[in-house]
Amino acid sequence: MDWVTCLPPGGDRSYNACLVIVDRFSKNPIFLPCHKDDTAMDTALLMWNRISLVTGIP
Repeated sequence: MDWVTCLPPGGDRSYNACLVIVDRFSKNPIFLPCHKDDTAMDTALLMWNRISLVTGIP
């Protein structure tokens, strides 16, 4: 899991950062647009809604 920040604003919600997560089993990267000022709770909700509900919890 890593952050890419200082990106130019883009998208309908003006995202300016990207959360990069690499699946350890399949080695597939997952790129999630986000905001540079997101809190830990925002990140947890993003991961829950975009990853855990789709792939399941190990």
